[in-house]
Amino acid sequence: MKYLVVSDTHGDIKKVLDIYRAAGGKAAYGGIIHLGDYARDAERIEEELGCEVIGVLGNCDGDYGGDFKVLDTEAGRIFLTHGHAQRVKLNYMNLIYRAQELDCEAALFGHTHVPVYDTEGGIILLNPGSLTYPSDGSSGSYAVLDTAGGEINAAILYYEKPREQADKAKPKVSGGHLRSLINYSDRF
Repeated sequence: MKYLVVSDTHGDIKKVLDIYRAAGGKAAYGGIIHLGDYARDAERIEEELGCEVIGVLGNCDGDYGGDFKVLDTEAGRIFLTHGHAQRVKLNYMNLIYRAQELDCEAALFGHTHVPVYDTEGGIILLNPGSLTYPSDGSSGSYAVLDTAGGEINAAILYYEKPREQADKAKPKVSGGHLRSLINYSDRF
């Protein structure tokens, strides 16, 4: 099964809706995984798109107990958490230990707003980054998780505005100020 994986939308779900619809919706994804901040966003996405959204609470949802879920797939168990309770901003050891304790093949998390796709301690680590407040200067990132064929495969992807939105968003060129400074300057 293929999942769209997002995290840290912080109240803005527009990009998630764009990505899901542009990919073909239910024909492309068996579901969406939302890794917290804000849990209400997961509910809104589910209402808007009419698809299954698996969500966990994040620190901005008032969760300090470490809400998590384990997703059973054809490729094995996957640990879903926001990551704040595992202190993922410091290192991934608590995350890895928890995933191992739960007999999981992978750990999906958010919280850092930085995309990660790596393997440590025999556990696949996947953080989709943030579509709303990316920490890497991009326009936002998300992940696609595929568990078909009994293997866990993933990719980090970056948001691109739909063509019609990108055309409307282009700034109009104006100015000539620099040219006038050069033309009318005593120094040149």
